[in-house]
Amino acid sequence: MLDAHWLLFTVASLVLIATPGQDMILVMSRSVAQGPRAGVATAAGVSLGLIGHTALATLGLGAILAASEVLFTVLKFVGAAYLIYLAVGLLRSRSAEIVMDPSRVRSMRRLFADGALSNLSNPKIAVFYFAFLPQFVAPNAARPALTIFALGCAFAVLTFAIKGPVGLTAGLLSGWLRARPRVVVWLYRSSGVVLLLLGIRLALERRQ
Repeated sequence: MLDAHWLLFTVASLVLIATPGQDMILVMSRSVAQGPRAGVATAAGVSLGLIGHTALATLGLGAILAASEVLFTVLKFVGAAYLIYLAVGLLRSRSAEIVMDPSRVRSMRRLFADGALSNLSNPKIAVFYFAFLPQFVAPNAARPALTIFALGCAFAVLTFAIKGPVGLTAGLLSGWLRARPRVVVWLYRSSGVVLLLLGIRLALERRQ
């Protein structure tokens, strides 16, 4: 039996997951563009990325990342560049017709990979995992590493439980949005601005 404050962990996790961020923006934009399946696939990719961070935290690489200025800087700029790349794609949207353009439609595999890469390339999540998860491990835990791994996996599952329905809902509204081209373009460009700002913020981020 895992010795952790699961109720407190679940409540804290749900609050953090529901807070809008780059992953939520990505899930919603892909869902609006290609429908419910696209949003759910992207959300699944994000959750897989969190499993990757869980493995890193369990192996202690979160500590290395927190201590290494070079590693943090490299991953930081990789993550920032990827966010800016996504933002530029959204900002270049000129018409809602792009939603129906077959040349711009991503496969489910590509959408899944986008979600995973967006999450994995963010070093702040690795540091967050290393700082957040141990708080819910009891001091007398027999296997703290196993507990951290279980907590990280639970966080990933909770993330999909929140972001999956968000992607599904946004996708179900995509038909209504396609009938209103200006609304879709506004959503794309506003999402692009948010991702651009997040990318710039990440690039300027300094270790605490």
